[in-house]
Amino acid sequence: MNIRIKSFHPAENFFQRLLWVGITLLIAGCAGGGPRPTATLDEVVARENGSKQEVKDINSKLFASVSNAPQARDYLLGEGDLLQINVFEADELKTETRIGARGFVTLPLLGPVEVKDLTTREAEQKIEDLYRRKYLQNPHVSVFVKEQVSGKITLLGALNKPGTYSYMTRQHLLDVLALGEGLSDKAGRMVQVRRSVENAPQPTTYMVDLEEIIQNGQSDMNLEIKGGDVVYVPDAGTVYVDGAVRKPGNYPIKTAMSVQEAIAAAGGLSTTADEGDIKLVRANTDNTREVVKVSIKDLRQDSKQTLAVKDRDVIFVETNKMEALLYGLRFNIIGGLFGVGYQPPPQ
Repeated sequence: MNIRIKSFHPAENFFQRLLWVGITLLIAGCAGGGPRPTATLDEVVARENGSKQEVKDINSKLFASVSNAPQARDYLLGEGDLLQINVFEADELKTETRIGARGFVTLPLLGPVEVKDLTTREAEQKIEDLYRRKYLQNPHVSVFVKEQVSGKITLLGALNKPGTYSYMTRQHLLDVLALGEGLSDKAGRMVQVRRSVENAPQPTTYMVDLEEIIQNGQSDMNLEIKGGDVVYVPDAGTVYVDGAVRKPGNYPIKTAMSVQEAIAAAGGLSTTADEGDIKLVRANTDNTREVVKVSIKDLRQDSKQTLAVKDRDVIFVETNKMEALLYGLRFNIIGGLFGVGYQPPPQ
């Protein structure tokens, strides 16, 4: 926008028109402000402090879930594992066999026996029962995993120690996240579990909300993990910064990123930004949006007021209308003629 008005004598006409330009621009600027606040800073900060504690609570529960290390007899058998099976009362029944694609092993006298997804102890009991029914009075069976193939899981994403881990026993999502030494500071709350399914062209993906498990006690969402699963914890997401900043746009959320840091990522405040009128727009779980007014001055003075941004947050920096007006006004005197112009200030 580039507005220019020239005023000829008498001189008072010039000042009248200057006043008119100022009022017009000020009214026009006020009409395009950002969203109106719906919550106070204290309310949002209180919830944010709870969110920071939430990561600690999640990790505490993860570590508590693995306080008892899995035993060898708890190992969960799977496709491809090579087993050595001994029947102490009948040495001729000793066999070495590999679990097939359908989860069965072939044993002397018994034929095919399904052992996939059983622990070694459960497999021993099952084989003992089968021999007891027809062949032996009180058999004792041992199952030794000579070659472990199936018992691996992969942890990816925002974990303190992602990688591939041995899957020794039946475990749930919180248990295996603890293997990765818990969530990192930049972790999101939605976890993906990808599982290959027999005869399916694509793996099945399960989405699990950790907040539902930890905060709301939805233990049924603590998914049981199987050998071969891939568990992925995505980063927390992005924040959009708009308004009177130098580079409006979408920015990735870094570890414990504050409102000030998000604005800095957007190039900082523009020359006419209103530091005392910044709006944080946040999506709620019920799909509504909450708007809180933030003052940079207050945030600097009170360290307790540091507000971390979350995924899908929008930060809108208001423009100081009077500063924008005064910054953009230009006076000209050309050949004895008075002139006034308006040039929008640069970002």
